[in-house]
Amino acid sequence: MRTMPNDGDKRLLIVEDDAAFARTLARSFERRGYAVRQADGLEALQSLLDEFPPTHAVVDLKLAGGDSGLACVKALHAHDPQMRIVVLTGYASIATAVEAIKLGARHYLAKPSNSDDIEEAFKRNEGDAEVGLTERKTSIKTLEWERIHETLAETGFNISETARRLGMHRRTLARKLDKQRIK
Repeated sequence: MRTMPNDGDKRLLIVEDDAAFARTLARSFERRGYAVRQADGLEALQSLLDEFPPTHAVVDLKLAGGDSGLACVKALHAHDPQMRIVVLTGYASIATAVEAIKLGARHYLAKPSNSDDIEEAFKRNEGDAEVGLTERKTSIKTLEWERIHETLAETGFNISETARRLGMHRRTLARKLDKQRIK
């Protein structure tokens, strides 16, 4: 197991299928002193790990080609349990946030998030017990949204299998996901 490097040895792996966003994020972190590499999915991530062992990682939850960011988090954490991993998503849900943290992510941020938000999340070692608890009225739409994301996580973000398990048409599920997407 590797020990955490000093601040001068920061290596960031960005796992993101949106090439423009990944480039922007990479440039921002390079200006902050990080050595940065990019991968667009699980296969590319695995091929980079030996030549570029990251100290930090930013992982998009939903990747093109059916790859799940949760699988990437699991692979990164298995490679180095000390790695500081932050998950970014436009599909925020309680179920996926919980799974990301269980699999080794340090923090979970909804898009849009910028490099300041991400770097602050890297620094956090513990949760904040001072965060205020609020009454949350749960609507049917919220419950549906959370159930959809829970099932998505269970199926590795396979839309067809999720739709089957939820008893809805695949196109209906795709429309619901597009409609609720956080931009």
